[in-house]
Amino acid sequence: MFNDIIRPRRLRTSLGLRKMMRETRLSTESLIWPIFIVEGENIYQEIPSLPGQYHYSPDQLYRAVERAQAHGISRLILFGLSKEKDEIGSGAWAEDGVVQQGLRQIRKLDPDMYLITDVCMCEYTSHGHCGILCGQEVDNDQTLLRLAEIAVSHARAGADMVAPSDMMDGRVAAIRKALDDNGFQNVPIMSYAAKFASSFYGPFRDAAGSAPAFGDRRSYQMDWHNSREAMRECALDVQEGADILMIKPAMSYLDLVFQCRQRFDLPVAAYAVSGEYAMMKAAAAQGLIDEYGVMCESAVSIFRAGADILITYYAPELADAIRKGDIG
Repeated sequence: MFNDIIRPRRLRTSLGLRKMMRETRLSTESLIWPIFIVEGENIYQEIPSLPGQYHYSPDQLYRAVERAQAHGISRLILFGLSKEKDEIGSGAWAEDGVVQQGLRQIRKLDPDMYLITDVCMCEYTSHGHCGILCGQEVDNDQTLLRLAEIAVSHARAGADMVAPSDMMDGRVAAIRKALDDNGFQNVPIMSYAAKFASSFYGPFRDAAGSAPAFGDRRSYQMDWHNSREAMRECALDVQEGADILMIKPAMSYLDLVFQCRQRFDLPVAAYAVSGEYAMMKAAAAQGLIDEYGVMCESAVSIFRAGADILITYYAPELADAIRKGDIG
């Protein structure tokens, strides 16, 4: 029997009331925008697989900084594309490496921009894998030594935070020790704690030139059937000294964002990856979805699941939506 005393619709009767009653609120401070830096000069090219995203040579990074500033974005995560690659990915920790150049350039352009760097080797190795090879396999422990070098080189070049994405066992502890030993005790680690061997990464691998030359990454990235293992990976990273835990991808893994939020006290980040972005763009281009509405709804779902931080290619547009009050 209908109880006419209880009417939840009373709290939905106007826009102002609905905004007041929102349970999930977003802030531009929680958004991180990925940037792709390439070696060379005068390079500013749209990435075909990621419409609206660009490759920037270091001298063109002012374009990315100006765009971020115009939308109120103050946090970037930097990915580097090396022109010269070798078996051990030596360009990743070179003093004049592409990310190191980018860090110094952005720091000149905007000293207050918060700069996070991806710590991995796949964009720098000739074979496209995320570590040092021993035959056809990635040598976990040899890779740790290189990842630590990369993190320290980024910190020296001006990184505010490092984010290891390789999924090697023990890499958070190795990076933490190397940072501390070199005087970077205050540089936090945002760990890709549960990074899955996902089919959603295709556009990124095109954008970053990081597809493996043989095989795949399933021996180190996670099997997407497993949630208990994901929480074990998160727990290990907590023990090793991670400051932030990341779940990647985001939308198909909201259950794990929720579990991570419930089980751990550290801040939780989620990465809305290239495939998620590209699908929305493609559907919008066909007139099948309202891109703005779907963008807002998907972002809110990630925060509603428990994320504190969202890495997203839609960061500038989401910042505008927050400012307009559509999702704030």
